[in-house]
Amino acid sequence: MSYDIELQDPVTKETLELDSNHHMRGGTYALGGTSDASLNITYNYAKHFYRVINEDQGVRFIYGKSGADSIPILENAISALGDEVDDDYWKPTEGNAKRSLTQLLALAKMRPDGIWYGD
Repeated sequence: MSYDIELQDPVTKETLELDSNHHMRGGTYALGGTSDASLNITYNYAKHFYRVINEDQGVRFIYGKSGADSIPILENAISALGDEVDDDYWKPTEGNAKRSLTQLLALAKMRPDGIWYGD
């Protein structure tokens, strides 16, 4: 199971496109990259998201918010997580969870006009 999170156009609800392909990797990723402002993240990190973002909603707390509005939320969550990264993407270390939030932050900064949608 995983979160499929994307930034959408607030009017058309279409996934926003970036100026060039990104190679951000989550639980799934596009070979050769994708220009979609989207990321797949494993649910294995949920316990960290509930702790550092919102105890009731976890990462879903950013859903419905603009990229711009999510920037301070993501920055605060990132600063609250440790740096323990494991080469196994699926291991729920704080560093692995932090890496996924850092990628969401990058998307938010590239498309602050978008609205987060997911699941």
